Amino acid sequence: MSGSYKNPLYWLHPKQIWSHVTDIDRQAEKDRQGIAPDTLKNRAWVVIAVACVCLLMLHYLKYSSNLRTAIPMLESVFSIPNKQWLNAYYGSAYRELWGYVWWGFWHLLAFIIIPVVTIKCLLKQSLKDYGLQLGEVHKHWLGYVLLTTPIIGFAIMASFRSDFANHYPFYDLAHISWLDLLLWECIYITQFIAVEFFFRGFLVNGLRTQFGSLSVAVMCLPYLMLHFPKLWLESTGAILFGFFLGILALKSRSIWGGVAVHVAIALTMDFAAMIQTKGLPEQWLR
Repeated sequence: MSGSYKNPLYWLHPKQIWSHVTDIDRQAEKDRQGIAPDTLKNRAWVVIAVACVCLLMLHYLKYSSNLRTAIPMLESVFSIPNKQWLNAYYGSAYRELWGYVWWGFWHLLAFIIIPVVTIKCLLKQSLKDYGLQLGEVHKHWLGYVLLTTPIIGFAIMASFRSDFANHYPFYDLAHISWLDLLLWECIYITQFIAVEFFFRGFLVNGLRTQFGSLSVAVMCLPYLMLHFPKLWLESTGAILFGFFLGILALKSRSIWGGVAVHVAIALTMDFAAMIQTKGLPEQWLR
């Protein structure tokens, strides 16, 4: 274990990957001591049940079509006459962006707020135990860099392909103004924080004591499925990407290294695609 602290490249060596898995299992076995088996079992059931509800909720509610359905319902609740809110939504120049605000809200609710409430109120545990701390990211920074660099290189090369360049950014009007682009990236980054906390924080740490390294394997399954609507290369890469990020999250006891990796890759993909297609914004406001 100490070798990983002396050499930031240690965890990447093919011959050493399994030793990290073994380290995680040993630590989990040690942490199980003194905790009643029923307590461990109940925690696992709570984490898995809440994760299922959150994934189901996000999958069906994140689309902007649900926002168009929700607005008339809210108008009825708040007695707003003449479809004022619905008309304002359809007439807004930022209508598409409002759809992504809705998308980001459901990620925030399903992947951060509900898990946080679960951790504090049901599991009675500290958020630090679920990766909401800097932990030892600084001891593994080069590992995160080495994980990020080839993907960024691939993203730049892929930006010359029309299917990739036309797929990013998701917000079609990001090139209109710097305000549009900045607002979009704020939503996008918030979504990545939510994704990292849910998968590498809540799921991995919530099941680590019970299952050891298998908590990473459990996490990789829904994480892969989350990528199915994306390009097939991105979905394929999510398998190993999720595995390595899961190992790093457990070793560093933090989600923030994974957040930094995701943000760096996402910004590269968005900017590379824009440069190849519509170009960067030329004005601050519309």
